[in-house]
Amino acid sequence: MSQHYKTLSAVLPVVLREREGREEVLLLRRTNTCYMDGKWDFAGSGHVEEGETASQAVCRELREETGLVARPEDAVFVHLSHRVKEPTYYDIYFEIRRWEGEPGIQEPDKCSEMAWFSTDALPGDMIPNRRRTFLLARTGERYSEIVYRSPKEEEEL
Repeated sequence: MSQHYKTLSAVLPVVLREREGREEVLLLRRTNTCYMDGKWDFAGSGHVEEGETASQAVCRELREETGLVARPEDAVFVHLSHRVKEPTYYDIYFEIRRWEGEPGIQEPDKCSEMAWFSTDALPGDMIPNRRRTFLLARTGERYSEIVYRSPKEEEEL
């Protein structure tokens, strides 16, 4: 009997708001996570846990990391990115435009900074695959694949 290959699933909330006539996205700066520390990421990104749906996971992670409370029905699927590397990931992106509360750093051991950025002026030191996927999703693309051939390639994309 063959054994199935197992992959990890991550959820990424793309929290958006309108402010002074422009659209903004909530990002956080990663620290002490062993993945792209020092770079900006979508606030509330995390793993799907056993027994939960992706929309439940994105709302749980958002609450745990930012204090914002969103409902699964307010998490709108926008993109699936298949990142082939070690380990392989399925990154599931959801837009969240409705929530309760004010964002704040809830896990200071994993996040050094949180801020709103114009969707037209993302920070230069954002995680490259996140930036790429965000821009693809904005064009209506629902699926993408990224195959890394070396660890350095993930840093640069």
